[in-house]
Amino acid sequence: MFNRDRWKEILEVLSSNVFRTLATSFGVGWGIFILIILLAAGKGLENGIRADFGDIATNTMFMWSRNTTMPYKGLPKGRRFSFKLEDVQAIKDNVPDLRFISPRNQLGGFRGANNVVRGLRTGAFNVYGDYPEIIKQEPMTITSGRFVNHNDIQDKRKIAVIGDGVRNELYDQGETLIGTYIKIQGVNFMVVGTYQKKDDGGGEEGQKEIYVPFTAFSQAFNTSNDVGWMAITANDGSSISDLKEKIVGVVKEKRKIHPDDKRAVGYFDLYEQFNRVESLFGALRWVAYFVGVLVLLSGIIGVSNIMLIVIKERTKEIGIRRALGEAPWSIKKQILMESIFLTIISGMIGIVFGAAFIYGVNAVLDSVGPVDMFINPSVSLAVVVSALIILVFSGLLAGFIPAQSAIKIRPIEALRTE
Repeated sequence: MFNRDRWKEILEVLSSNVFRTLATSFGVGWGIFILIILLAAGKGLENGIRADFGDIATNTMFMWSRNTTMPYKGLPKGRRFSFKLEDVQAIKDNVPDLRFISPRNQLGGFRGANNVVRGLRTGAFNVYGDYPEIIKQEPMTITSGRFVNHNDIQDKRKIAVIGDGVRNELYDQGETLIGTYIKIQGVNFMVVGTYQKKDDGGGEEGQKEIYVPFTAFSQAFNTSNDVGWMAITANDGSSISDLKEKIVGVVKEKRKIHPDDKRAVGYFDLYEQFNRVESLFGALRWVAYFVGVLVLLSGIIGVSNIMLIVIKERTKEIGIRRALGEAPWSIKKQILMESIFLTIISGMIGIVFGAAFIYGVNAVLDSVGPVDMFINPSVSLAVVVSALIILVFSGLLAGFIPAQSAIKIRPIEALRTE
């Protein structure tokens, strides 16, 4: 391996026909380049999809009520019903491994009629009646003041936490917000905090929301103990997908809904959707490896063919070396080293160009701003190490057949070759 004469010979062989060497190495370098680009593109897509999920608790489901589709216990089908606060307690009592259950009510919306007034300014915003736990299920950054707490729930305090979009429409730039009042459908609420959510593609509209205590919402807007919908999060180590049937079953029993009525209770399993996306990411990685390795394999075949031609050109030289007593394994090792050296150098060039290409793409993305569904394409160190392992194996594979061919040549026949 560290024989100076051997490496000198390798360099002389590869430099004797520069164009052929470059053409051969291109196939291997191109294969590694394609492999890295495919993996980086898949990672960029994965980062973009994960950014869409944001920081929301992925082990969460959302559940709401719909019309029944089957009669049950004397009640007709088509019946409209609402969840109640006692349903929340029943779920807590009967379903273990739940971390948070947040009953929620909602009114308004930025596409609806104006429902919030401050002085001479009005706006249409989503208003949520929530419990404090919702901030752990739908994380947000409190930029000033505070969020809803349990004292607010217990005392039915009419306080509000507003988003940046609400602030921009109802307040002047630099104006103090904390301690001011806004009127929601004619009821005064004191602003105690402001928040900001990560931009999920909705722009400022995603910040046009107001959070108030659930109990104050119920009192102010006469919703009694009705619950519009729930956000339910399972404990770490438990899957909300495994618990959702039991959760729905508890609600059906409390609301007198037929156990086989599949449409009466609507739900969205975020954990299930996230796992589907995770499976898609895994499939994309396998496709990238499969395509990249196939392209690399074509380059390896080219290296092997060229090495066969080189062996044929060096038949007389091999015969002389065998006649002088050089061992077959020495000749075989020489051929394998030439093949591995050519393959690794070609592959490293492909890695360098792939890294430069990814760096350029990221520079462009940084200059033009974030692109939806595609963020920070990159490859990990593990990918580079895997590529090097593939290169070493490829070099051995490409040189094995030519090396076997070289040692099969009988010295007398090799010396007779013109």
